[in-house]
Amino acid sequence: MLQLYNTLSRKKESFKPLEEGRVRMYVCGMTVYDLCHLGHARVMVVFDLIYKWLRALKYDVTYVRNITDIDDKIIQRAIEKNQSIQELTGRFIEAMNEDAIALGVEQPDHEPKATENIPQMLDLIQKLIDRSFAYVGANGDVYFSVRKFDGYGKLSGKSLDQLRAGERVGVDTEKQDPLDFVLWKSVKPGEPSWKSPWGDGRPGWHIECSAMSQRLLGEHFDIHGGGEDLQFPHHENEIAQSEGAHGCTFVNYWLHNGFVRVDEQKMSKSLGNFFTVREILEKFDAEVVRFFILRAHYRSPLNYSDQHLVDARQALTRLYTTLKNFGDELGTGHVDWNHPSAKQFSEALNDDFNTPRAISVLFELATMANRDSCHVTAGLLKGLANLVGLLGRQPDDFLQSGNAYLFPNDKVEGLIADRELARKSRDFKRADAIRTELESNGIILEDSAGGTTWRRGS
Repeated sequence: MLQLYNTLSRKKESFKPLEEGRVRMYVCGMTVYDLCHLGHARVMVVFDLIYKWLRALKYDVTYVRNITDIDDKIIQRAIEKNQSIQELTGRFIEAMNEDAIALGVEQPDHEPKATENIPQMLDLIQKLIDRSFAYVGANGDVYFSVRKFDGYGKLSGKSLDQLRAGERVGVDTEKQDPLDFVLWKSVKPGEPSWKSPWGDGRPGWHIECSAMSQRLLGEHFDIHGGGEDLQFPHHENEIAQSEGAHGCTFVNYWLHNGFVRVDEQKMSKSLGNFFTVREILEKFDAEVVRFFILRAHYRSPLNYSDQHLVDARQALTRLYTTLKNFGDELGTGHVDWNHPSAKQFSEALNDDFNTPRAISVLFELATMANRDSCHVTAGLLKGLANLVGLLGRQPDDFLQSGNAYLFPNDKVEGLIADRELARKSRDFKRADAIRTELESNGIILEDSAGGTTWRRGS
């Protein structure tokens, strides 16, 4: 039985989908005004893992991850870059998709854009007005009345009194209450706008996810996910406006992944301590980055450093080296779910996606496969790893990957050929010098009766 930690109840719960055999899942995606950083990569990889495991459990999964392509930051960045909003967001959506592919992240079943769902947002706002949960301010903005919704704060655990005590100075004077949040923003000079019953304007951030999830998954669905930073106010506001409009439960299970941290601070663009996915991939193989993310439990903080990535590469190298020892006979791997290790792997992922424990099972299998020279065990290692998006390449493809731009593969192959000629002519001094040159560039040679193979060190 799959157990999920539900942020709403603050405990693990047995997963029971609304419809037997079917799962509907929505994840808050990226606001596309810049390149994705490692925090964004964690969201993509974590929920890709969840998507893959739900399907491995034979659920029919509908996975939606939205794109926010209109908000204050996007408008400001477009002005700074002297670009249209469409040009800016189109460029960063393309970059995001390239990063996702590199990290082995599958495309969601649906990837709606905010700007393509304005009619659904207008309908939802009108329902909130009709049910007295929202009102139109004198400035043309439409606000959600937080105190009208009795359950506000149930996701984050924040009371209205706590929120009022922490109220910011200089609140919007058009609000009836400082805690109210905007659903529709009236048009401002130079900004994009859409027509509405309350005047031209654009949607607030929170309303978009309620509208898009409703359109694609229904008013009540199984799983809603995103980064821990979205728990409040974004997801709290989603619950309020969705349940306020429809009068029913919005989501059964709320899943939030932990922050990425650098020097004990959250990685974020606002703090200026972030690393883009592209910067990291200049130094490390993409599968190493995926492995690094999955090696930590999704709810735990993920501490970033180059050394942690180096350690991840060394660990992944051990697994790929095991597969290499068995040649091409493993195919795509085979999973016998009656095998004790397969049961342990399944139990780990069914325990709120405990990837650290699941990955430890992979290393136990590698040890057994090497010790017993057992193709069946090595095949199980490959098959289980493939379920979570790991070990899907030819071993040499991984083992010879890395900083190839510093010491290209063809140069390595040429020096190995020169070394072989030197050895045949008994010029061992030259052969040793070539080995030393390769080793100084992180190239490890492995001589055997079948010839010389090589891999990149960490």
